[in-house]
Amino acid sequence: MKEAIEQVLKQLEELSVSSQKDVEEARVRFLGKKGCVTALMEQFRTVPAEMKREYGQKLNELKKTVTARIEALKEQAEATAVQLAPKQDLSMPGDPLEPGSRHPVSIVRQEIVDIFRKFGYDVAEGPEIEDDWHVFEALNFPPNHPAREMQDTFFVSTGHLNPLLLRTHTSSVQVRTMESQPLPIRVICPGRVFRNEAISARAHCIFHQVEGLYIDKDVTFADLKQAILLFAREMFGPDTEIRMRPSYFPFTEPSAEVDVSCNICHGKGCNICKGTGWLEIMGCGMVDPNVLEASGIDSKQYSGFAFGMGVERIAMLKWQVNDLRHYFENDMRFLREFTTATEV
Repeated sequence: MKEAIEQVLKQLEELSVSSQKDVEEARVRFLGKKGCVTALMEQFRTVPAEMKREYGQKLNELKKTVTARIEALKEQAEATAVQLAPKQDLSMPGDPLEPGSRHPVSIVRQEIVDIFRKFGYDVAEGPEIEDDWHVFEALNFPPNHPAREMQDTFFVSTGHLNPLLLRTHTSSVQVRTMESQPLPIRVICPGRVFRNEAISARAHCIFHQVEGLYIDKDVTFADLKQAILLFAREMFGPDTEIRMRPSYFPFTEPSAEVDVSCNICHGKGCNICKGTGWLEIMGCGMVDPNVLEASGIDSKQYSGFAFGMGVERIAMLKWQVNDLRHYFENDMRFLREFTTATEV
């Protein structure tokens, strides 16, 4: 046993390593399950009882010595590896970063906001999870209106008088504005909305809207038409014309759909406008007196108009994108096309 311990110490003194791999091999050879130190520990059971104390101390000292030597060699190998590693020149330029771009929906939304800001409109925002009152009841939706059914709207909670839902339009922000802000009111309400619709090239369950609201004394339909015409010419070009077709919305009376002259064929007819020369961009109308009264506004003294447009629809017309789903797929090939639009 004594000679075996001395032999291990001699091997330890002669041990030489040049890499971290050599250090690990040495550790296994001395301290591994089949290492020489471990083997001596196993043999200790055969030592006579009167000699166990002496040899037990020597074995413990041997293990400590081997462990310390292995640790020292490990630190030495690590330091050598650092010295031999290739030096980095911190003055060299880093890897080039590819410039990003804003999302096309964000670009168009900001353009719309900037246009109406020039007309004196403030920006109002509200929660995406709303209650029935602000989304439907205060906007003159009848109790049996299809939009209040689950097949058209994503409800968060039901079973009570004022259920929560994902807002189907940003008109709910208009209601909150009428309830909280002093008159006159001139705001636009951009935001994300949700409807339970099948996803296709022309429809999605998530999309973005910008709605506008102007309430003051003596506001007329002529004011509404002029505001939309100014917006259309700012967005699509100074030669753009609009037409308004009678329509119906629960919260406006009278109501209209707004078309703009096709900026591709300039009214001659093409596949984008389906040969009509016109492209639908928004709905609008004079705010229904019931909506004003529901928000505490005297409809005999005040009147107003409201309008709403889909941001994706405006973006599709602006850049001739033929599939709404492109805006939600995060395809970098598609998004990179709008880098120049962001820079402009």
